[in-house]
Amino acid sequence: MEFPDLRFAVRSAPLVLFWPAKDTPLAQLLFDRIEDWRGFIDAMSLNPLVPAIVRLKFQRALKLYYLAWIDGDLIKAGELVALTALELALNDRYGGQVPGKPRKKLKAGQAPGLADAPPQRSFEALLKHMVDGDGLTDAEIPMIVRCGGTAVGQLIGTTKPTLADRRNALAHGDPFDGLPTSGLIELVRDLIEFAYRGYIREAQAK
Repeated sequence: MEFPDLRFAVRSAPLVLFWPAKDTPLAQLLFDRIEDWRGFIDAMSLNPLVPAIVRLKFQRALKLYYLAWIDGDLIKAGELVALTALELALNDRYGGQVPGKPRKKLKAGQAPGLADAPPQRSFEALLKHMVDGDGLTDAEIPMIVRCGGTAVGQLIGTTKPTLADRRNALAHGDPFDGLPTSGLIELVRDLIEFAYRGYIREAQAK
């Protein structure tokens, strides 16, 4: 992907990031050069066959991570954008399979009109559907296969905070929010590609 063409000052100290690495769910990564940081971020790009409406939103998150070279707090902004890209993807892929609530209150027995906005589905329900409805396991998540650990619990609620909890905390100004969440945007990338795996296969076959 293309990154902003900016000239960054040389850092006085390496950028330090705690992140999953091969065979370990948590490692300390050090980046001394902007070129190395750019390569690390670029490696988390989405498959180009993912629909542009989702891919471009996810790219915004990657750009915020990239700009964290000058201010590490931008990673937290990138996390929120990444999670909104995931929610968009899940609504697209599973929206017709997950019950939702009408966006306006209906009278008893009243059906939504054709001009009404589509039902609102909770992020939590969409995440659970990935596991319960679409068969996602840790074995289908490349980051988990490469690094170990587990992620499914963050979707179905057995591990806290869940991804839905993290999205809500970021969106609503959790005063106790602090350090970047290890592996979050990479996990989001893997989940989006899982949700679109059939779409990607069909596009590759054409």
